[in-house]
Amino acid sequence: MSESARFLAAYDDQLRTDAETPGAASVTKHGPLHLGTFRDGRGFVTYRDLGDAGSDAIRRLVREAVDHFLADPGVTRVEWKTRGHDHAPGLHGALLEHGFVPDPPESIMIGSAQALSVPVPVPDAVVVRQVVDEQDVRAMSAMQDEVFGDPVSDGMADALLHRLSLDDGMELWVAEADGRIVSAGRLEPVEGTAFAGIWGGATRPEWRGRGIYRALTARRAQSALRLGKTLIHSDSTEFSRPILERSGLVKVSTTTPYRWRREGS
Repeated sequence: MSESARFLAAYDDQLRTDAETPGAASVTKHGPLHLGTFRDGRGFVTYRDLGDAGSDAIRRLVREAVDHFLADPGVTRVEWKTRGHDHAPGLHGALLEHGFVPDPPESIMIGSAQALSVPVPVPDAVVVRQVVDEQDVRAMSAMQDEVFGDPVSDGMADALLHRLSLDDGMELWVAEADGRIVSAGRLEPVEGTAFAGIWGGATRPEWRGRGIYRALTARRAQSALRLGKTLIHSDSTEFSRPILERSGLVKVSTTTPYRWRREGS
């Protein structure tokens, strides 16, 4: 078995369903589906696989998942997480039929935490550190909203602060220049697995290309190793994929998030 195939098998065995919903307010199991509801009004759909379900059964599952979230007025948006290597006949059409819109595909990247844990020089003005205080967390969340082109809101910051209060292992890391956050990302150790995830990576455009994202990734990998995690995973955009590949991570598949929004929200 190739390295890529071994990584993908570990991903499917260890990182799907329960591992994807830490911090969820509730998770409902419906057939193969895991339907997660989060405190900030998000719904999330995932599964280990869809077995031998045909297109009619998959269309029914999509409809029933939408009905589940429609019944909760607190849910304003839902992500259905698809993977390129899954057997899922008719899923794309069923999601479009029920109001989901696909994001651009992302690469599922996996590799050794040790491969990422290397010294990376950064500009003299830049400091990389872990943050836990509310003021820092809100500043980090606002920066990420701005970089991702979203309206700055309290929702994600509130969810992150709640996660920190649970002490579930999540770590928040930032790079600062003159006291201003210029890059940020999360480390999410996955309990009971060899994995830690690196998520939410964002760097202000004027600070890109200076090694800051790589340094932030290296520091998170070092922290993962201290926690006993040997593998790192991430869903990567085309901007960050080459950076992770240079550090030794391997693209094992793709994932495409499909997003649904409640009318009027």
